[in-house]
Amino acid sequence: MDKIRRNALKLSIIIPAHNEEENIGPTIKDIAAELRKEEIPFEIVAVNDNSRDGTESVIKRMQGEIPELVLVNRTLPAGFGRTIRTGLEHFTGDVVVPVMADLSDDTKDIVRYYRKIEDGYDCVFGSRFTRKSVVKDYPRIKLFMNRMVNKMLQILFLTRHNDLTNAFKAYRSFVIKSILPLHACHFNITIEMSLSALIRQYNIASMPINWYGRTWGQSKLRLNVMGRRYLATLLKIWFERLLIIDDLMAEKKDID
Repeated sequence: MDKIRRNALKLSIIIPAHNEEENIGPTIKDIAAELRKEEIPFEIVAVNDNSRDGTESVIKRMQGEIPELVLVNRTLPAGFGRTIRTGLEHFTGDVVVPVMADLSDDTKDIVRYYRKIEDGYDCVFGSRFTRKSVVKDYPRIKLFMNRMVNKMLQILFLTRHNDLTNAFKAYRSFVIKSILPLHACHFNITIEMSLSALIRQYNIASMPINWYGRTWGQSKLRLNVMGRRYLATLLKIWFERLLIIDDLMAEKKDID
C-alpha cells in the first residue's frame, strides 16, 4: 500500500442541502476552519436542492469569506440521491466526502478520513456503531431499522463493514469514476455508492466515527417510503456481483 505525501491531495466536500438555512452556515464554517487548520487543500460543493427557505442566500453570502465554496443549484425533481449525483458531477478533487448539512457529522472525522486515504486506501467507510464511536440522539425506531438493514447487507455481501447505509464516507476520485453512472434518486444512493465500491474490491479502510442529532429542523429520511428503493438498489448490486463481476472488474482496471 503506497503512502501519499501529506496534504498533496485536494479534498472535495459535497454538501446536499434542502431547506437547511439554519444549519448550512455553521456546517460550512466548521468544515472550512478544520481543513484550513490542517492545511488540507479543499473545495466545498454545496448543492441546493430546490430549497424554499434562505439556504441559497446563506451559501451565496458565505462565498465572500470562503472562496473554496462552490454553489450548485438543482432544478426539479428533488431528491437526496439526485443531489449527491449532481455534486459528483461538479467536484474537482482527488478525494470526495459527502457530508450532511445538518451538523450531524463530525468535522474532525473528515480529517481522519483524509489521513487514511493518505495511508494508501482507496475508500474509508466510517461506522457509527463501534465501541469507540459517539452517537447522540439517534431515534430508536430509525436505529432498529438501521441495524437490521446493515446486518442483512453484511450477510449478503460477506463484509465486515456495518454502517453501509451512511452517506458519510471517503472515496478516491477514480473510485467514483468506476461506479458511475449512479441511478438512485433518494437515500438509497448511500448503499449504491458503498456497495458498488465494495464489490469492485477496492482497498477500503474502516474506522469509528461520531454522529450527533441535528440541531434544527427534521430529517428528510422517510422510512415508510424508502424500503422499496433500498431493496431495488440492493438487488441490482447483488446481482451485479453475482453475474457480471468480471465485466465490472475489467472496467475498474481500465480506470485505475
